[in-house]
Amino acid sequence: MPSGQDRSAISGRVGDVDADERGTTERVLTLLGLLQQRQVWTGPELAGRLGVTARTVRRDVERLRALGYPVQASQGVGGGYQLGPGQDLPPLLFDDEEAIATAVSLLVGAGGAVADAGDAALRALAKLDRVLPVRLRQEVRALSESVDSFDGGRQPVDPGVLMTLARACRDEVEAGFGYPSRGEVRERRVEPYRLVASDRRWYLLAYDLDRDDWRNFRVDRMTGVLARTWRFRPREAPDAATFVQENVAMRVYRHQARFLVHASEDTVRAQIPASAAVVRGRGPTRCEVLSGAGSLDFVLLHMVLLGHEFEVLDPPELKERCRVLAARLQAAAADGSGGL
Repeated sequence: MPSGQDRSAISGRVGDVDADERGTTERVLTLLGLLQQRQVWTGPELAGRLGVTARTVRRDVERLRALGYPVQASQGVGGGYQLGPGQDLPPLLFDDEEAIATAVSLLVGAGGAVADAGDAALRALAKLDRVLPVRLRQEVRALSESVDSFDGGRQPVDPGVLMTLARACRDEVEAGFGYPSRGEVRERRVEPYRLVASDRRWYLLAYDLDRDDWRNFRVDRMTGVLARTWRFRPREAPDAATFVQENVAMRVYRHQARFLVHASEDTVRAQIPASAAVVRGRGPTRCEVLSGAGSLDFVLLHMVLLGHEFEVLDPPELKERCRVLAARLQAAAADGSGGL
């Protein structure tokens, strides 16, 4: 078992206490680490590893139980102490190697290599970051750079950039970065609010201080990302996921279209990526689809390929494009006497 100075991530801290209390606290933490390492320990085994009596082990077990750890005790052959499952997830204790392995795994998940795990991995990594010793950060960085993924999935981003933005959101401090706009990279100053993961990319929802409005930014396009020391008071913000999805799927395009599709919301969601359209349920057998494109004909083509009956809701000129395309397709299907 590593010594007390090698522990990397624990619940709580040893503060200003006297030597006896400090010794008891570190011994109880060591006991917790042992119980997390192996399924069952006998009382004599624990007493030997801790250098105390069996009676002291029993008292320390009671201390862990009082803190919410479900330490179970059983008698007879094969019996002993074991850490059982509880109703809540108790704080964990890691040694250096375990902390590094956990952080690297979370970085990989946050980067998109683990399907559907990005958001949860980033939240867990932000919590671990609070207690990860500085001496381990370089090792975590080196190991994370040696991990890659061969599948498609999310656009890869620098895990360090994700962590910088996650900390800025958590600590409510301004962030700055370079971002391409109209053919040139411009410096942006923002109040970061939330990181949002789509099926393909990471986005930051933030209040743009120079444009005095909410904006979303693709993380993979950012350069020179820095968290500043200036704190801000959070503003009333839109729903992050909805705001980003609607911007990505609709508002960035020249044309926006709205359809009523005669199929269930779940059916259509399975056919259209979240980054391509917003799908809203309208009862058990219909849904509304909102999407954008540079061409109205392009949007119509994709709606036809879904294979469901649908109606055009907006814009009005899209109905005229339907009639034009319908006539063109009907003419193409007609038997002609001429040929090449």
